[in-house]
Amino acid sequence: MTIEPGLRAELLFMVEHEDTAIKVGSGDVPVLGTPRLLAIAEAVTTRALHDRLPPGHTSVGTKVLLEHRAASPVGTHVEVRAELVEVDGRRLVFQVTARDRRRTVATATIERVVVDRERFLAGLA
Repeated sequence: MTIEPGLRAELLFMVEHEDTAIKVGSGDVPVLGTPRLLAIAEAVTTRALHDRLPPGHTSVGTKVLLEHRAASPVGTHVEVRAELVEVDGRRLVFQVTARDRRRTVATATIERVVVDRERFLAGLA
């Protein structure tokens, strides 16, 4: 299986109370928390790779540059889109954009590395 730039995925979600900065411990306001936004952005990058990695392989996040530009209160619908823009051996670089109806909520560059799942897990022991 080859992995080439251009792979895309997206996810539309509604901000719930469990997604807020208050709930995730990153602040004291009832808006989408940055850690939750990052988790969703990473999930979309892995969705783009679904069924594209060789058997026995997975990808792990290694680097993130995230700019959380606008607050999203509970009830806001946010669409997160990821596109693979660079492949350098096992290193994969995604551009991610999160938007609500009116504006860009966040932009990110997320780097992942393809690893052999068993070897990666064995290294943890």
